[in-house]
Amino acid sequence: MDKKEATERVAKLREEINHHRYLYHVKDTQEISDSALDSLKKELDQLEKEHPSLVTPDSPTQRVGGRPLPELENIQHRSRMLSLQDVFSFEELEKWEDRNRKIVNTDFQYFSELKIDGVAVSLIYEDGHLVRAVTRGDGYTGENVTHNIRTIEAVPLRLYGEHKGLIEVRGEVYLLKEDFKKMNEQRAKAGKPLFANPRNIAAGSIRQLDPAVATARPLRFFAWEITEGIPSTSREDEYKTLTGLGFPVPPDAQLFKDLSEVPGLIRSLEEKRNNYPFLVDGIVFKINNLAVSDRLGVVGKAPRGSVAYKFAAEEATTVIEDIVVQVGRTGVLTPVAHVRPVKVAGTTVSRATLHNIDEIHRKDVRVGDTVIIRKAGDIIPEIVQSLPKLRPGSAREFMMPEKCPVCGGPIKREEGGVAFRCLNKNCFTIKREQIAHAVGDNGFDIEGLGDKIIEQLLQEGLVKQPPDLWELKEGDLLPLELFAEKKATKLVEEIQSRKEIPLAKFLVALSIPNVGTVTAQDLAREFQSLEKIQTVTASELERVEGIGEKVARSIQEFFSASDTKELINKYISVGISISQESGAGPLSGKTFVFTGSLGDITRGEAKQLVIQKGGKVASAVGKEVDYVVVGEDAGSKEAKAKQLGLATLSPEEFRKIIS
Repeated sequence: MDKKEATERVAKLREEINHHRYLYHVKDTQEISDSALDSLKKELDQLEKEHPSLVTPDSPTQRVGGRPLPELENIQHRSRMLSLQDVFSFEELEKWEDRNRKIVNTDFQYFSELKIDGVAVSLIYEDGHLVRAVTRGDGYTGENVTHNIRTIEAVPLRLYGEHKGLIEVRGEVYLLKEDFKKMNEQRAKAGKPLFANPRNIAAGSIRQLDPAVATARPLRFFAWEITEGIPSTSREDEYKTLTGLGFPVPPDAQLFKDLSEVPGLIRSLEEKRNNYPFLVDGIVFKINNLAVSDRLGVVGKAPRGSVAYKFAAEEATTVIEDIVVQVGRTGVLTPVAHVRPVKVAGTTVSRATLHNIDEIHRKDVRVGDTVIIRKAGDIIPEIVQSLPKLRPGSAREFMMPEKCPVCGGPIKREEGGVAFRCLNKNCFTIKREQIAHAVGDNGFDIEGLGDKIIEQLLQEGLVKQPPDLWELKEGDLLPLELFAEKKATKLVEEIQSRKEIPLAKFLVALSIPNVGTVTAQDLAREFQSLEKIQTVTASELERVEGIGEKVARSIQEFFSASDTKELINKYISVGISISQESGAGPLSGKTFVFTGSLGDITRGEAKQLVIQKGGKVASAVGKEVDYVVVGEDAGSKEAKAKQLGLATLSPEEFRKIIS
């Protein structure tokens, strides 16, 4: 076959193979057998070997191949990959709707989709060709796993139709239950440890350095969102667009005129959840109108316009053998049940949280009780309820201690709250947990500082607080039981190499009450320097999207305390350098508020552009705001801007300022 004939044959083979891929993964049907399709692929592969110049990146033969990577590259998401707020009852769904109605007073239609128990990824296409696949990561930055995602047949290497520019699609990598079963049967025969669950396999497979591992595992993919490149007016239209592009979408998606139609769906899907060939752990409910959903914005790390209704998690019964109080890094005392080991959701559980004394009383839980245990959100084991009819005569009620169980110091219940807190700032456990938190992945990220070493350093009086770590010398460590000369040298070098830290990570390391990784990132982006954060008022903090009154008060109280000032000064004295968020740029000193749909750019992306150019973003309209960007279906912010005489910009005018 000459090159001209080969070129024509290759084109036809690719078109035919892609057609059958689409039928199998998107339409769930087949026109030819698997062996016939394999024969077409084999012919294509042979022709490309004979004519290497005909090979293209989007050819079906190019799904597999390439050398193992030395490491995974970190990639910043174009727009933040958010998580979903979980609800566990219809009443919580109604409360979610009520909260949204206070922000946007309108009738909501809802679009539902199955919540697949898989791993979220972002796919980037340029001119219709897959160029990059990135894991969720922390929402802002993920890992480049393109080499593994290309091996998944359900992911199109080239989109159907002609497309120019960039398109971003997000979805879920998962594994069929039957495939999971077969893989474990094979591992059992080979004498290898079994995989815990399908999700773990999917997560581990896409993060392998060698694509051959992902190729050997039958991974699948469902798409559920287009975040850039092809605008849609509704979630329903978005699904139709996704299938038109060549993506499979979760089955049984439905549109509802209001929440009154939802209970029937929940009952129906809970009954059939085990009939699906993949793991389903709930239903995602989304406000169908994308403009309205965008107007609702984001709280913390979750969009207000979507929520995940979680099915009852896998549950089991066991017996509480003891209830022990643990002390956390902020001094909060948490009762933890020690139970007879029991397998729940694929893992063996021997401890479960009881949250607080009010929860213990409400559930009437006692030591010796038979209880139902579950993994709330399939992550944290918790006690659901006790079974009083099985209660032995020896069962005893639990009482919160009058003093800290670690240091014997005084404890106090928070005013108007449920938490008891140790008031001794020198409590051994508080100090240990604070140091462990500061040096963890989300803080200084220091390797080699486990709990045992931190405990020994505290017991020997070598450290009292995190900054003391940078004053350690090899001679301090060598006399200790856990250290040999090389280990001491290595740890000191590791600590000294971690003197520079981004502002967001430093805020995490400070252990500010009620401030996690997401809130720390929001604070860093909004205020750009530690000096500014130390002086902001509670009202200024509340204007940051996702920060409410309680968190704002907590932050302000933390930074106004003399202990905090001493801690920060100590960090600086040992040479810690905090990289400030850049406030320089053409928009320096300017504050923007966004309302309504901005067309071909999301509000999240618009905000990031402002911050990148030195500006600030506020969530509420006030006198300190310079510009209010008004899109389609704008809310009350537009009226308030006019009332205050503030400058308003159309999306087009905003783009001109940005460019």
